[in-house]
Amino acid sequence: MAAPSPNPAGAFAADLLAGLATRPRAVAPKWFYDAEGSALFERICEQPEYYPTRTELALLDQHAEAMAAAIGPGAEIVEFGAGASRKVRLLLDALEAPAGFVPVDISGEHLEAAAEALRRERPGLRVRPVAGDYTAGPALALPPAAGRRVGFYPGSSIGNFEPAAAEALLRRFRGALDGGGLLIGVDLVKSPALLHAAYNDAAGVTAAFNLNLLARANRELGADFALAAWEHAAFYHPGLQRIEMHLVSRRAQRVHLLGRAFDIDEGESLHTENSCKYTVDGFRALARRAGWAPQAVWTDAQRRFALHWLLPEDPAP
Repeated sequence: MAAPSPNPAGAFAADLLAGLATRPRAVAPKWFYDAEGSALFERICEQPEYYPTRTELALLDQHAEAMAAAIGPGAEIVEFGAGASRKVRLLLDALEAPAGFVPVDISGEHLEAAAEALRRERPGLRVRPVAGDYTAGPALALPPAAGRRVGFYPGSSIGNFEPAAAEALLRRFRGALDGGGLLIGVDLVKSPALLHAAYNDAAGVTAAFNLNLLARANRELGADFALAAWEHAAFYHPGLQRIEMHLVSRRAQRVHLLGRAFDIDEGESLHTENSCKYTVDGFRALARRAGWAPQAVWTDAQRRFALHWLLPEDPAP
């Protein structure tokens, strides 16, 4: 049986209403990930311009044994933002006697399908999916631990949070893992041209992913966003070292959502995502502020991407 959706319409509606009412208008990127959005993101990862996925997969393939040695035997892997759980397979193959796998994702339907596929592939592995928002709210309700827990947060999703929020999320992970380590993917600062291409693929998949947020509001909340009246825009802000993704209004328009009307000017945008980039040393400093002790780091030869192994710092005496 599929897990109940962790995204009641009320939560999505409240966030979107608040975001449309603010200036500048903005909405959290977590609402991208309904079933359609999750499928579109998997397609983004296959685009030739989108280097993060293939670079991280290559790092996992090349260094999985070293990562498994750092993690140690008998660990239960908790993957935050699991999606299709593609990358964790390389890690699970290298681990010694893993105690289980707990994928956590906001898209319950997509999560359950991915978990079932993993159960079929690995009948001896205990897979216990958790549909929920790991980024906010009360402490994440994970099932009782089946072994020493280790976190896995691939895909550079930490970049979706501005530094203060990223620090808070790393602290949240530290609490959820109860003394376990964390293997985390981080996209690195690089050529603005390379970054621009990655978020503006020629096939238009990222644009469709961005616009699906409005289509979702129409489907689930009865909004009347005219999708043709919005345009995908993504650009690199070098001062803030981040990609910003927006939906830009092509014309002056009025949008209705749950009995409220919003007048939006031509050229006005809805800010849908940030993707912060880090240097290796910059991320290690952030991790230390969040109570983690950086250990090994693995990067590709072009230094496009990094996987960091973190252990919790010893509590103060």
